[in-house]
Amino acid sequence: MPIRRCAWANPANPRYLAYHDEEWGVPCHDETRLFEMLNLEGAQAGLSWETILNKRDNYRIAFDHWDADKIARYDADKVAELLANPGIVRNRLKVAAAITNAQVYLRLRDEGGSLDALLWDYVGGKPIRNSPATMQDVPAKTPLSDRISKDLGKRGFKFVGSTIIYAYMQAIGMVDDHIVGCICHRKASGKGSKASS
Repeated sequence: MPIRRCAWANPANPRYLAYHDEEWGVPCHDETRLFEMLNLEGAQAGLSWETILNKRDNYRIAFDHWDADKIARYDADKVAELLANPGIVRNRLKVAAAITNAQVYLRLRDEGGSLDALLWDYVGGKPIRNSPATMQDVPAKTPLSDRISKDLGKRGFKFVGSTIIYAYMQAIGMVDDHIVGCICHRKASGKGSKASS
């Protein structure tokens, strides 16, 4: 009997299967990865996640392993270098957004905050575990992603629309939307609330 996974996990791409099985929906509290995924979800806008995932190692090298202190100081020469790099999505607005996001993140950190504390406070530190029957039952955004999107936008973060933020919430495990029957599905009983809360 074949292993059942969420329909979006391309069985022909081992990297994608590993991402589905080991990362998507798994709670993350690592600041560097939270910052990385925020930027990568923004880079995905208009593209497929598989495209970005396939380039993730290239992004890590190109963006100094997502060291916000370094990214915040990127100058015109570094931007030109990034826009000439075929290993990443060469979109001027998305590259500029990563630099802005680094600067906003450093400001948040200087104020004594963190992405971990900011984001996970929205769910009381516990992931929302849903039980969608099919991927059609998984929303593109929710009232909660609307609120987080607005908060991040007010702080100055870029490419943080509600749909991007809901995908981000799934990616960092704030929300677990693995379908019922998927090998990664965890039942919600007593382990959180519904995503619309």
